[in-house]
Amino acid sequence: MKAFSRSLVIFLFTFSNFIFAENVEKIEISGLDKISRGTVLNYLAIEVNDDIDEGILKSSYESLNKTGLFSKIDLTFSNGLLKAIIIENPTIKYVDFKNYKEDEVLNNETIENLKLNHKINEGNFFNKVNLENLLSNLKALYESNAYFQTKLRVSSEVDDKNRIGLVFDIHEGEKSLIRSFKISGVTVFEKSEIIELFDIGEPDFFLINYFTEKDSFSKKSLDAGIESVITKYNQIGYLDFKVNKIDIKNTQKDNYIDINIDFFEGPQYKVGKVFYTGDKSRYSIDYLNSLIKLKIGDVFKRNEIVKSVNQITKIFQNDGYAFVSVNLNAKKRKDENVLDLHIDIDTNSKVYLNRIEISGNHRTQDDVVRRQLKLNESQIYSKIDIDESIKKIKRLGYFSNVDYSLVRLKDFEDKVNLVINVIEAKTGEFSIGLSHSNDTGAALNLGISQKNILGTGNTLNASFSNSSAVEDLSVYFLDPHFNKDGHSISYGFFDKKVNASDLDASTYVLNESGLNFGYGVPVSEFSRIFGEFRLSSVDLTCGSSLKNFDEVAQCANNDNLDATISLKYTKNNLNDFFYPTEGSETLLKTILGLPIADFNYYQLSSSYRSYEPIFDGKTFKFSSRLKVASGYGGKDLPFYKRFYEGGSSSIRGFDFNSLGERYSTSDLPKGGELSFVSSVGLSTPLNFMSINNPNIKASTFVDAGMVSSKASSPDFGDIRSSAGVGFDWITPIGPIGVHYAVPIVKKTNDKTKNFSFELGSSF
Repeated sequence: MKAFSRSLVIFLFTFSNFIFAENVEKIEISGLDKISRGTVLNYLAIEVNDDIDEGILKSSYESLNKTGLFSKIDLTFSNGLLKAIIIENPTIKYVDFKNYKEDEVLNNETIENLKLNHKINEGNFFNKVNLENLLSNLKALYESNAYFQTKLRVSSEVDDKNRIGLVFDIHEGEKSLIRSFKISGVTVFEKSEIIELFDIGEPDFFLINYFTEKDSFSKKSLDAGIESVITKYNQIGYLDFKVNKIDIKNTQKDNYIDINIDFFEGPQYKVGKVFYTGDKSRYSIDYLNSLIKLKIGDVFKRNEIVKSVNQITKIFQNDGYAFVSVNLNAKKRKDENVLDLHIDIDTNSKVYLNRIEISGNHRTQDDVVRRQLKLNESQIYSKIDIDESIKKIKRLGYFSNVDYSLVRLKDFEDKVNLVINVIEAKTGEFSIGLSHSNDTGAALNLGISQKNILGTGNTLNASFSNSSAVEDLSVYFLDPHFNKDGHSISYGFFDKKVNASDLDASTYVLNESGLNFGYGVPVSEFSRIFGEFRLSSVDLTCGSSLKNFDEVAQCANNDNLDATISLKYTKNNLNDFFYPTEGSETLLKTILGLPIADFNYYQLSSSYRSYEPIFDGKTFKFSSRLKVASGYGGKDLPFYKRFYEGGSSSIRGFDFNSLGERYSTSDLPKGGELSFVSSVGLSTPLNFMSINNPNIKASTFVDAGMVSSKASSPDFGDIRSSAGVGFDWITPIGPIGVHYAVPIVKKTNDKTKNFSFELGSSF
């Protein structure tokens, strides 16, 4: 009986619609201005000769209303005529925001994004719903930044052309400050350790808080802090760690907020068994397991697992599988806090290099870049060879940035094009003008310096400089790839006059002119041996302050011919020329004054610097250098060949060339036969003006060193040290370094200089 009743109702409803359905003979639309008749007909979905009933009329109305184009819609049907009387929404003429503080919450970019996302920008049709959504979003934005007292008002004006202007009047009020910041549910770490991960919180000491604004609430900073906490727990196996509740209480009366966060730590997971699926036949399970640093029973550490997966990925990439996919799935054992690692390896096709393209080298010739490559066209793909090639290109110092990309060929799955992208750095300059240095004073300069002349990779330096301390004319040429075996050749001449008293050294004037010739041979991929012969004529004039010292004998003799031969060994596997973050550089050098000339002496020097990435883009640097010199064959070391220390390229915080034993008559340093300098430092990329620029770095450092009069009897009581901060920047005119250092270990009569500026410096 019930089934019969239901069927009867359906029948009657269908029959009634059929009875009352009529045919549309004509459609009449009025009220249109900017919107076309076709647009309205498209949304009506009714054409002439169609049947129409109440349901169709209702759905047509709803379809038109959803467009947001109309403020009024009236649809009627009678005697075959469908009438649509429409009033269009106004178009937006302008949108103004006023009375807000720039960059507190809103700025031009934020406003434009709000208008665009809610379709409230100029030229759009005005829609009240869109306006209400924008206001709601704007209110939430202010509240998320602790402006809980913000008042928002919108005024509008419609002109005679049906255009509307909107003005958002914003009264932000005072920002609520954090009064208390509490956490609960933390047992694995000290609460203070977790709170330190947040940039916001309870205010510091008021003088510090003035600069840090730690009590200034920010939803973005709160979310970033929570992500840091989650990461910290995840890294030591607490994979179920989560936030139970965040309670932010705002008291309008005193304009403070209290924050309470409750965490759930969960269990700590350990590593179980490792299972492999996919194409792993090229390597044994034992070998693959050796790449995973965590063993069964170890605490699950996400960083170590990621590194292990990357290592597995690399061995396949080095074997030609450029697009290998290594996926890790950690599966929890039932009723155990143990994760079994399931690693799936999909090698895809082995890949060969079709072409190697160099891009961005507008000045440097292709061959200069290509001769640094460890792989050739048609060779099997190898990631390690590509990475090492990129490092070699960076070590040239010709480019401010070097990276690469792979382009798959459309019709060949096993071939790719390797595109090496470079950005040319400033490698030379032509200069004429005046300059000033803290070390050498004012100077007239004229010259050309280019270590990548005409893009050939060759170096040419030709310069003339004239200051109160130094007059220097020199020409030097180096071809680092003189032949196909990578041998190098260099030659040049020089004419130099030094007034040492203007360099805070002994009182003498030295005129020296001569020539030099060198030849270098590669020993390995990263090391070279370089030999050089140097011949010069020396004219020495001593000041009166030297007459009572041993130096007077050297001043009085007629020695003027200096002939030296030097041998230098270098090893360099740094990953960049300007700002290395990994690798080391070693230099060993000996200079021997040949007995065929008038000066018999030797100089030995060694230097080492290394860079190691540690965390968050920070780099640890260690550097050290040792120099020793002496005479032989019954002759003394020429006193102007002694070593001096102190200054921006030595022990920062002390004046240039100021350390070591001094002359009793002039208080000028004598220099020494032995010098030693060592430094440790930490650098980090600097976010400047909200721009993360890898060419700008800040650093901290500690320097230490000494100068000893006699190499045979060093006095370690002469050691000085300093500490400071620095700022280095690769600019269009070259690297610039600014450093501020404070002496830590010094003596009473030491000359100090806290601030230094260098052009051509590097961390």
